[in-house]
Amino acid sequence: MNQPIPVGRPPRFIMTIFLAGAAAGVLDITAAFVTSSLHGYTPLKVLQGIASGALGSKSFEGGWSSGFLGILIHFLIAFSAAAVFYIASRKIVWMRHRPVSSGVLYGVAVYLFMYWIVVPLSAIGWQKYSIDSTIRAIVIHVVCVGLPISFIVRHFANHPVVSSNRSLPRRHAS
Repeated sequence: MNQPIPVGRPPRFIMTIFLAGAAAGVLDITAAFVTSSLHGYTPLKVLQGIASGALGSKSFEGGWSSGFLGILIHFLIAFSAAAVFYIASRKIVWMRHRPVSSGVLYGVAVYLFMYWIVVPLSAIGWQKYSIDSTIRAIVIHVVCVGLPISFIVRHFANHPVVSSNRSLPRRHAS
C-alpha cells in the first residue's frame, strides 16, 4: 500500500540519507581540519586539497573559490557514501541490526575506496602513505563516517514514521 507523502516533508529515505551524509561530512571535515592543523595547514588549504582532486595544483591558487569547490566535493562524497550504505542496508538486513560491526566495516570500505580508487584516479594521483597516516585515516573513516552513517540509518529504519494522515474507519455494508 502506498501512503501519500505529506506536502512539505521529504520522503523518509531522503531525510535519512541527508542526515547521515551531513553528520559524516561534518565529522570527517572537522577531523581533517584538526589533524591538518597539527601539521600547520589551514582549513582553506584542506579544502583546496580536496578541490585539487578536480583542479590539480591550480586549486591552491584559487583562494576561497577552490575552497568552496572542495567543500562541495567533500559533501557530495559524504552524501554518496550515506546513500550507498542506505541502499545496501535495504538488501543486507544485518547492516541495520548490527550498526557497530557494519559501521566499522563500512568505514574501512569507504577508506579503501577513497584512498585506493578515487584519489589515484583524480588529478592528485597515487600518494605515498605512511603507516601512521594510514591508521589515522582508517580510524577517522570508521569513527567519523562509517559509524555515524550506520547509527543514523539504523535509527530511522527502526523507528516508524507516525502518519498524520489517519484514515477514517470504514463503514461496513450491512
